[in-house]
Amino acid sequence: MSTYMANAQNLKKEWFVVDVAGMPAGRAASQVAAILRGKHKPTYTPHMDSGDFVIVLNSDRLVFTGKKLENKYLRHHTLHPGGLKEVQLKKEMAEHSDRVFIKAVKGMLPKNALGHNMIKKMHVYKGDKHEHIAQQPKVYELVKRY
Repeated sequence: MSTYMANAQNLKKEWFVVDVAGMPAGRAASQVAAILRGKHKPTYTPHMDSGDFVIVLNSDRLVFTGKKLENKYLRHHTLHPGGLKEVQLKKEMAEHSDRVFIKAVKGMLPKNALGHNMIKKMHVYKGDKHEHIAQQPKVYELVKRY
């Protein structure tokens, strides 16, 4: 008997809608990353992109525990001298909550071409409306463990 290995011919991609309102950001991001990788399927293969498409709603209603909103800063460098840019998490959540969630999920995916293709399958929206009705997405309930 041989071991099952998924390939591009027998992979079936689905669309899921996930509502992250009221969930801690890290817990929601880790579960969405698992869906993007395909770890929720019995046909998961580490070297293949066997994950599904994910539509994330209500990213502006994510919850951060403790004093992260005041104390945490998002930093990046412009690659020019003195080009370190800092933005407080509270300000970034008010203006671009979708970018904060994308960055959280991206950090939990592989750091190679496979991870870059996986993050492209995620669509994040601030409100509860999305434009992917034609794909007939299924509702996926995230586990709310506290």
